[in-house]
Amino acid sequence: MSVLAHGIGAQHDLPLSPFYAFAGAFAALFVSFLALGLLWSASRFRGDRAGRPLPSALQRLADARPTRIAVRALGLAAALYVTLNLVLGPDDPDRNPGPGAVYVLLWVGLVPASLLLGPVWRLLNPLRTVHLLGCRALGRDPAAGRPLPARLGLWPAAAGLLAFTWLELVSPDPASATALLVFLSLHTAVQLVGAARYGAGWFDRADAFEVYSGLLARLSPLGRRPADRRLVLRSPFNGLDGTPQTPGLVATVCVMLGSTAYDGFSDSPSWITTVQTSPLGRTTAATLGLLGAVALVAALYALCTGAVRLISGRLSHPLTAFAHSLVPIALGYLVAHYFTLFVTEGPRTVMVASGTDNPAPPEPLLGPGGVATLQVAAIVLGHVLGVIAAHDRSVRLFPPGRAVAGQLPLLVLMITYTTGGLSLLIA
Repeated sequence: MSVLAHGIGAQHDLPLSPFYAFAGAFAALFVSFLALGLLWSASRFRGDRAGRPLPSALQRLADARPTRIAVRALGLAAALYVTLNLVLGPDDPDRNPGPGAVYVLLWVGLVPASLLLGPVWRLLNPLRTVHLLGCRALGRDPAAGRPLPARLGLWPAAAGLLAFTWLELVSPDPASATALLVFLSLHTAVQLVGAARYGAGWFDRADAFEVYSGLLARLSPLGRRPADRRLVLRSPFNGLDGTPQTPGLVATVCVMLGSTAYDGFSDSPSWITTVQTSPLGRTTAATLGLLGAVALVAALYALCTGAVRLISGRLSHPLTAFAHSLVPIALGYLVAHYFTLFVTEGPRTVMVASGTDNPAPPEPLLGPGGVATLQVAAIVLGHVLGVIAAHDRSVRLFPPGRAVAGQLPLLVLMITYTTGGLSLLIA
């Protein structure tokens, strides 16, 4: 098994015409942009204020103490099981479920789980549970601690995501039990020390997996209204619109986008040759490639928002104002690159965990044509959703005469990202 074998083969194996893929993508973006400019002249999204409350019985069940204890216990038990397998099990991903549990069930599985159920990792997070139990043993309020510096924002989570994607995509042996244990030990130490200093609010900002799950959950139909903590059904656009404009948000989303883009071209023959023949060495060259991909995504976004600021004439913080529009794009990339991995290696990891020795992965749910269509559709749909989110924010922030013109740099950015994403799949 190759835990990191994302996708169904080389890019040129995807049975889809590049002409039709690019033409369809550009048509979808242009038609969306024109339709929005003509028909959508006022902001329609209400952020976290929107939503229809769920029945009271469901609210009580979700918030019940036994429910929360059971979910926390499940997360803690799963973490202990994975850790024991990494410590005591064979250092072979074909017979040890630990690597698959981390890279597939956790990292990739958080995508559908967060989309369906909301920010699930916040309750499942075993480190939050350990901190809670420790505080109760010491008679301390889990929320007590020093105030988090406002400028800190999501920067620790962005750094944690970058470290994890480096482990997955760059490190010499990412499926090694030793490598995983070192990463998980460092992650645990940083999170628990931070929570001891700043309280449980540290996890909301600094835990890479909580922030990752929380951003994806912005597109979930399930949400909570901050004002009264009611569970609501809402349009995913309202959840996305309510994304806090926090320092480090742009960096976090750019790591999500850039690392997935790097994953897309890291298995191309030309890049493999470049890395293997680099005088810097494989790991250093690959590290520079990952950092370069993230930096490129960030630089393009920064150039775009700089142009938006010039056109709008009065927008003081365009970087964070439109960062939420990158979340559906990141989601589209994640679905495109990791769908096949999840539906094949996910069940295989479960079979290994149940005691089956070196089981064969199940047959893919979709053939090569179906997977290619799904991948292209995910990338295009993610960008269309990003265009809609950016348009609604534009008509809210810009003077009426500049609302459409102010979005032109964003449209160019979406086209650039779409071209890059499709090129990684079918070029």
